[in-house]
Amino acid sequence: GPQVHGSIGPWVLRAGAMRLVSACLAATVACTAAPAHRVEETRLAMGSNLTLVAWASDEAGARAAFNEVFTEFDRLDALLSVWKPGSDVNRINEAAGKGSVPVSPETLEVIETAGDISERTSGTFDITFGALADVWKFDHDQDNSIPTEAQIAERLPRIGYRAIVRERWKKTVFLSRPGMRIHLGGIGKGYAVDRGVALLRQRGLTNFMIQAGGDLYVAGSKGDVPWKLGITDPRAPDGPPFATLTLSDKTLSTSGDYERFFMKDGVRYHHILDLKTGQPARKSRSVTLVTSKAVVADALAKGVFILGPEAGMALIEKLPDVEGVIVSATNEVLVSSGLKDLVTIAHPPTDAP
Repeated sequence: GPQVHGSIGPWVLRAGAMRLVSACLAATVACTAAPAHRVEETRLAMGSNLTLVAWASDEAGARAAFNEVFTEFDRLDALLSVWKPGSDVNRINEAAGKGSVPVSPETLEVIETAGDISERTSGTFDITFGALADVWKFDHDQDNSIPTEAQIAERLPRIGYRAIVRERWKKTVFLSRPGMRIHLGGIGKGYAVDRGVALLRQRGLTNFMIQAGGDLYVAGSKGDVPWKLGITDPRAPDGPPFATLTLSDKTLSTSGDYERFFMKDGVRYHHILDLKTGQPARKSRSVTLVTSKAVVADALAKGVFILGPEAGMALIEKLPDVEGVIVSATNEVLVSSGLKDLVTIAHPPTDAP
């Protein structure tokens, strides 16, 4: 089993390293082969911390690769963010109901992926939730105010992913209803993580981690041990994780009602909105998905969260290469069939409103 490989792997590496060292000592020239060690860097990107970790013998090379990833995140943010003046997303939104807008291939790809995931989640994941982003404020503009029923009712007709018209051959996007707004906050970061993974692999790195907010990708191993990842306890997010799992060459994405939220009169209001009602979704506390592409995990986790544990787990079981762990609104933990042997539940999640 994997434990045998785990115990053999490091010994083989150490023996190889020993031979290298003795060869260096025997030679009169300076030896340049350094053992692989942890290289880490964190910067702010796309509104949250972006942490890059790699096991590399060439530290300068790893840091140069990291710089490329940070640059790529900033480049994508300038295209995809509603907070960047002149971004593709802002230009699309400004032309809602008026005309089609030429966009970059990246923006088109993200919007097409979003449409696919909207179809798979019966529309629970929908980037046109942007129409509600001025009354429900959960980004850095959060003001803990609850919109009136009238404010929500006025915006609901502007929501609907099928009203996004994409013309691939012209590379244009058109929002067919006036007042529509798209917001790529639920998918853009996952897309950027996938781009980061491709860049690090191109640079020859094989053992690394990229973490951007709730989106994470691990490649290879953590030095000479496997990557062991924790799943946040939704009601004690600063405490120890309630579950752990071992992964390699996979992405893990968590969406939870504890990430951007406020409490009012004992009720939790959070950023994952059920677009049928225009209110925060109430069936789940957190959804963690494991798959190969971060862009899929990022968006799909939100759709599954809104669907709720029963319909959400049914969808996870139906989709190839997607596994997940759901904490329901009643604090029940559901684990998909493909993760049963990989997830260790350390303790039940904390229970609270």
